[in-house]
Amino acid sequence: MKVLVVGGSGFIGSTLCRELKGRGHEVTALSRSPSGQDLPKGVNKVMGNVTDYGSIKGAFEGKDAVYNLVALSPLFKPSGGDKMHDRIHRQGTEHVVRAAEKHDVRLVQMSALGADPKGPTAYIRSKGEAEEIVTESVLDYTIFRPSVVFGEGGEFISFTKLLAPPYLSALPGGGKTRFQPIWVGDLVPMLADAIESDEHVGKIYEVGGPDKLTLAEIARMIHKSDGRSTTVVPVPMGLAKVGLTIGGAIPGFPMGKDQFRSLQFDNVTDDNDVDAFDVGTGELTTLEAYLNGRAGDAGTAATAASSG
Repeated sequence: MKVLVVGGSGFIGSTLCRELKGRGHEVTALSRSPSGQDLPKGVNKVMGNVTDYGSIKGAFEGKDAVYNLVALSPLFKPSGGDKMHDRIHRQGTEHVVRAAEKHDVRLVQMSALGADPKGPTAYIRSKGEAEEIVTESVLDYTIFRPSVVFGEGGEFISFTKLLAPPYLSALPGGGKTRFQPIWVGDLVPMLADAIESDEHVGKIYEVGGPDKLTLAEIARMIHKSDGRSTTVVPVPMGLAKVGLTIGGAIPGFPMGKDQFRSLQFDNVTDDNDVDAFDVGTGELTTLEAYLNGRAGDAGTAATAASSG
């Protein structure tokens, strides 16, 4: 198949391009500043910005399938403010869907757990609005809602280290927010499978890793892998809200009110849909295995901290 990966040079996109190329597909990566540094030989590169329809529409011509992976991180405050979530996720998806409909291209949309047009954060709301655009289109589509994704080049581990420093970590609510981290090397084959079988058309999949871990547990695990420890000191949610609200008004401060709100609800699946891709949760790589250099060791190092 001829496949276009919008956001193809990003963290997930570059890994997906490698997977698709390895399966024999003809792959084109679209991004604002495409580079071959993280892409395998033979992947075509094209420049475009999802906020500018004219810059991307030509890349869809002749394609059989397209992935829309372009997204801002929910972990950090966008440099242009929360309005950037709407611009990138909702408006960007409008442009992708418009181009895909014009060329009758199958679409795989990367969303997020909890996506909801009426959700509590700008990120979640814009992801929910983007989903509505996809589901109301005439396209054959598949939507993925992953929990946090970790792996080489990802932000989740570095974000955790920033929020929860070694030795003493003052965490909002004691770091009780739960996550279900999924390794990029486990997620990407599922994304690739989605265009290779019609059984995935019209489906929305919520996927996560094998363990449901609190932020405090994740912080301890990450620092332990670095040979350090950390003591978690609970910060009352009200006080954390004030601190992040004030910090969010400071230029260059990486977090703000939206990030505080995201720590008030869990980021875990009710029913993990990985089995739709003939994968059992026991086959997935745990965060602990990855941190200890055993990524891809299926079913190993199940964490004692897991609650799922």
